[in-house]
Amino acid sequence: MVDLAPFDLLLSVAETGSMGAAARRHGISQPAVSARLRTLEASVGFPLLKRSPRGAHLTDAGALVAHWAQAAVDAAALLDEGLGAVRAEATSRLRVAASLTIAEYLLPRWLIELRTSLPDTTVALTSHNSTDTAEDIRHGTADLGFVEGPTPPPDLDSRDVAHDQLTVVVGRDHPWRRRRRISPAQLAATALVTREQGSGTRTFLEQALKDVGHPACETPALELSSTTAIKNAATQGIAPAVLSSLAVTTELAAGSLTALPVTGLDLHRTLRAVWPANQRLTGPARELLTIAARRRTNRPRH
Repeated sequence: MVDLAPFDLLLSVAETGSMGAAARRHGISQPAVSARLRTLEASVGFPLLKRSPRGAHLTDAGALVAHWAQAAVDAAALLDEGLGAVRAEATSRLRVAASLTIAEYLLPRWLIELRTSLPDTTVALTSHNSTDTAEDIRHGTADLGFVEGPTPPPDLDSRDVAHDQLTVVVGRDHPWRRRRRISPAQLAATALVTREQGSGTRTFLEQALKDVGHPACETPALELSSTTAIKNAATQGIAPAVLSSLAVTTELAAGSLTALPVTGLDLHRTLRAVWPANQRLTGPARELLTIAARRRTNRPRH
């Protein structure tokens, strides 16, 4: 691309009739203006200016070049203005996609901190399962995502931001409430109240059971799309549920749900931020990732 700065200097000299005035307009020295215009004349191959003690004026050829350059310089200014507007929009709006557990129990405090550090940022949050969150990143409909699956999506960049533990819970009237613990085999053979396929929690549980020799799990008693609905179903005794420890703190304290340890089954998991591969995060997305990673919780102990 042609460097338009010397042509802009030429237009300023034509308008002001002076190298010094052009220099002041552009915030550079008069010798710098003179040197750049001589370089431009050498580049085009003919004189553009008539220099005299009284100032500088365009040659006939210089007037023709200035006429052509005006449209290009104006177009470049319009382009720069448009790019600036896009940059301003990009740095004031953040699209976030997150799995339900992270959206409900972790993101609110991260977003409060983001609001403090970047008060002019508008956040658009989409909450659904981890599979759909990853798809949002792939399709460019979200700038930053947060997922719960057992492994990070291999085609996306990722960073660990929190630790969590899944907890088996039952209602007051469920027969398991009197047990001190259950086995992985019992859990795999039991119809649970669970999320839909693609949920990070469900995918993690199925993989954990598979790792200890239970590749086939019982068909769910009920598939529900929200954590609150699952907790209500478990509380009413429909079936056990496996939920994030973050989601059942209040119910366990109130006694409406009871937690059951599972012998020989590791239900600790890592929660991750994801974004397009080989893309450097900037602006609000980078700030939110920094906040999430800085506030990483220690692995829960139960």
